[in-house]
Amino acid sequence: MAEVAAEPRRRARIIGARSRRRPASARVAPPLEHRILMTATLCLLAFGCVMVYSASSPIGIFGGGSGTGEFVRYLAFAAIGLAAMLFLERRGLTLLDDRLIKLILIAALGLLMIVLVPGFGVDVNGARRWFAAGPIQFQPSELAKLALVLYAARYLGDHPKWLAHGFRRAIAPIAVFVAPACLMIVLEPDMGTALAVAVTIGALLLAAGMPPRQLGMLAAGGAGLVLLLALARPYEGARLSSFLHPWAVAQGNGFQEVQGQIALGSGGLFGVGLGKSVQKVYWLPEAQTDFILAVVGEELGVLGICGVIFLYGMIAYAGLRTARRAATRYAKLLATGLTSLILCQGILNIFVVLGLAPLTGVPLPFISYAPTNLCVMLASVGLLLNISRPGARRLRVVEAPAGDADADRDRRRRDRRSHRARAGGGRRAAG
Repeated sequence: MAEVAAEPRRRARIIGARSRRRPASARVAPPLEHRILMTATLCLLAFGCVMVYSASSPIGIFGGGSGTGEFVRYLAFAAIGLAAMLFLERRGLTLLDDRLIKLILIAALGLLMIVLVPGFGVDVNGARRWFAAGPIQFQPSELAKLALVLYAARYLGDHPKWLAHGFRRAIAPIAVFVAPACLMIVLEPDMGTALAVAVTIGALLLAAGMPPRQLGMLAAGGAGLVLLLALARPYEGARLSSFLHPWAVAQGNGFQEVQGQIALGSGGLFGVGLGKSVQKVYWLPEAQTDFILAVVGEELGVLGICGVIFLYGMIAYAGLRTARRAATRYAKLLATGLTSLILCQGILNIFVVLGLAPLTGVPLPFISYAPTNLCVMLASVGLLLNISRPGARRLRVVEAPAGDADADRDRRRRDRRSHRARAGGGRRAAG
């Protein structure tokens, strides 16, 4: 009788051991948005490797340096970014609690202040935006962008009734960090990054439920500040005037815009061929950074640019689908903010190269040679992948069928009867 009673438990242990040894192929497949995000990101990264090598190769020929130096650094930072992406894909939401987010935000704001101090930040072409250690440069504004999105999404997710306390009181906890960060970024100067931060936070506010009228008032106020800054600072005013009339100052402030447009026009529909760009060799300055899309247009034509835009469209679709299917309000807002952060930079860079926006200095995500931006963008994708994982969603309670429940109940009754029989037999033998 004891052997018969122990048989169900032994069978259950065997089944449990087999389920623990289940191969990875039998696990739940990642959802569609997870696969789209991973595919689009890796395709953009691979394409970025090719284009950075192509755009930076003239440096070794005419610059007297190594033509593969920037390509190798791009690969190194891409490896770091991929490691961060895979780590955050598994532990993103569980790792980033409220305390860690505030710590990252305070550290990013502190670095933004330090980089403006002469002797600490590196001055490149009149802008002080980087810390440097040998050939490696770090840009604090890139970390600040991600930190502000994390903080704003956490605050808006934890306070769903924030608008009920009044507009000014509700917006103050976000503005107290966003406004100083944007001001310090503008002082570097880096108007493009400040605009990307402002538009991303605006998208978060809209997703959180801010009425469009109030958001429009904020946008109008921000546009007024940008115009005042352009009038007060000759540097920004010159960029604005060169945007309006680039060919009138083709040998001055409009030089890069004009050369970018010539590169796009030279490529036509199919391009002149990979690696055969003329503008990157003689005319287009720093072609591997902000204006790498012009090299793409010259070498691969309109079809190459359309392919890049299609990949960004895949990220937009997968990111918004992830936001819609996320389990919690915080996860929904975070997915919206991260997707907006990637797309705002991509759209702004594309508009600049096409001549639809003034020069901003914003790199093309995953493709431009911008090491800090590359790491931050890959980390953002890692968080999106974590949100889209099945384990990050709300678990549903699945009730067993009635037949299985009855079988379990009968099995428990037999086990109790067998225990009583063993106990009774033991007492009789002792007596």
